[in-house]
Amino acid sequence: MRIAETADELARGVADALVGKVSQGLRQQPLFSLVLAGGNTPRALYLLLAKEYRQRIDWGRVHLFWGDERYVPHDHPASNFRMAYETLIAPLNIPPENIHPMPTDAASPDDAARLYEQELRNFFGEMPRFDLVLLGIGADGHTASLFPDTSALEERKRWVAVGEAPVEPCVRLTLTLPVLNAARTVYFLVTGADKAETVRRVLMENAPLPAALVQPEDGELVWWLDKEAAGGI
Repeated sequence: MRIAETADELARGVADALVGKVSQGLRQQPLFSLVLAGGNTPRALYLLLAKEYRQRIDWGRVHLFWGDERYVPHDHPASNFRMAYETLIAPLNIPPENIHPMPTDAASPDDAARLYEQELRNFFGEMPRFDLVLLGIGADGHTASLFPDTSALEERKRWVAVGEAPVEPCVRLTLTLPVLNAARTVYFLVTGADKAETVRRVLMENAPLPAALVQPEDGELVWWLDKEAAGGI
């Protein structure tokens, strides 16, 4: 667990750690796979990476994936892809072949989930083992688009599922727990006092919330919290 005084300090700490992970990974392998998250906390991180840290990562060897996506067009204001594109991808001019967004223009959400699973099979050849996964957490304990009491949370065979959110846009695509738990490293990024009680329940009580079920089987799990989010522990 890492606790920062402010959200800005947290973003900088994660940026430093991410640079180290990518550098270490690229010394051992030709490519690095990074799973992006949506939300305000990752947004601050992406802006840092695209500006102050832009020269510290060989982005031509980093492949970007998404942990979840709202089933809306990629230019929609609620799109996780759009946020990452505007803050990270476009400023860094990351090659198109390195970008693997979840398809939201398929015939149906189920088709889109199957298409993204095939994309993962084409890239990894077997169960995806992402080098680094970035995740957030909602006040209800959801992470990615794995919400409490939904079929996506229970999925154990498919790598990508259709998620159901209690707020609009309700239809989501999400990586499933088997994929998240196969990652080499998972970072939870959490800021704000409104998340403090949920963080306490996950970390101190091991409450049966979706975020608590993310436990990499052979990898590293780090919770990055600002002081407000850590207020309950």
